[in-house]
Amino acid sequence: MAGSYTEGELAAVGGKRQQFGSRFLSEPARVFHHNAWDNVEWSEEQAAAAERKVQENSTQRVCQEKQVDYELNAHKYWNDFYKIHENGFFKDRHWLFTEFPELAPGQNQNHLKDLPSENERSEVPQCRSSENGPGLIIEEQHTCSSNDLGHKTQTPSLGENVTQKLSHLEICADEFPGSSATYRILEVGCGVGNTVFPILQTNNDPGLFVYCCDFSSTAVELVQTNSAYDPSRCFAFVHDLCDEDKSYPVPRESLDIIILIFVLSAIVPDKMQKAINRLSRLLKPGGMMLLRDYGRYDMAQLRFKKGQCLSDNFYVRGDGTRVYFFTQDELDTLFTTAGLKKVQNLVDRRLQVNRGKQLTMYRVWIQCKYRKPFLSSPTESTWA
Repeated sequence: MAGSYTEGELAAVGGKRQQFGSRFLSEPARVFHHNAWDNVEWSEEQAAAAERKVQENSTQRVCQEKQVDYELNAHKYWNDFYKIHENGFFKDRHWLFTEFPELAPGQNQNHLKDLPSENERSEVPQCRSSENGPGLIIEEQHTCSSNDLGHKTQTPSLGENVTQKLSHLEICADEFPGSSATYRILEVGCGVGNTVFPILQTNNDPGLFVYCCDFSSTAVELVQTNSAYDPSRCFAFVHDLCDEDKSYPVPRESLDIIILIFVLSAIVPDKMQKAINRLSRLLKPGGMMLLRDYGRYDMAQLRFKKGQCLSDNFYVRGDGTRVYFFTQDELDTLFTTAGLKKVQNLVDRRLQVNRGKQLTMYRVWIQCKYRKPFLSSPTESTWA
């Protein structure tokens, strides 16, 4: 399941990323002097206008018959998306290592044990931003992308497809993909690997093993056929995080990190809590769940037209894929109800600028880090 169509606008440019909050727009007349401004406060008038816009585009709801279709055929819409765009749409997320240093190489694998929660420290680490390049769609400048790595043209046969094999495997608690690894990361909603491959290339820890799954079998196939895919360090599989009857291919309390980048927003709000509950059970005590997703009144939400709203703050795009826009409190409730403890929950509110077209774009993203407590309750089953 892909994250967002505008995800490239999250990108870092020119190598180094500046710390979030380091570039303030103190003089409105200078708005077009840079490509991005950090921590932009909205006026009461602007906030009220955004709220009115959302109320307006929410008055006409998608009919129930179509809503059922979007849910039952969600995999089809995402497969169609990847068949059209393959691995040429998104850029690799090298900003990850700034926003989430837990993924950076050279980290002490015990760093999670020493990381205080938000309630235990006086200041929450701030999200980081950077000046972006020109253009309405601001794409990431990166040293290596999934395209650069090379996508093999041959398609594996059904018998060779790891995803197909997975459904027939009988995995023991002490024998599963990556069972000998000392540090395990799972990305849910991996798309074509724009998070997975940068992690594999950057983090040379020999004990690292990365799992990645997506709702779209087409996306997973693109990951598996990428020349950078290394089965000895990575396992890609098809998985619907809303499917309560299908287990993940790892035991409970076996993962150090779970990554959710613009993926939770793509599922029905009523199913989010159970999905997070299941993922939480996979984390080791002290393990972290990392999320970055759409915030309420983001530019993308304000651009929807009447007739695209499914329910409050939940919309369908023209291609049938869906998106939800969160508040901090909603995400906090999802994670704490799943038994996780808040380390970070902040809003990244930025003003992006297209200097060539003299356009301004107000973006709202939410970034979260939640940790599983060390005192874990016994579980009834080994698998989640």
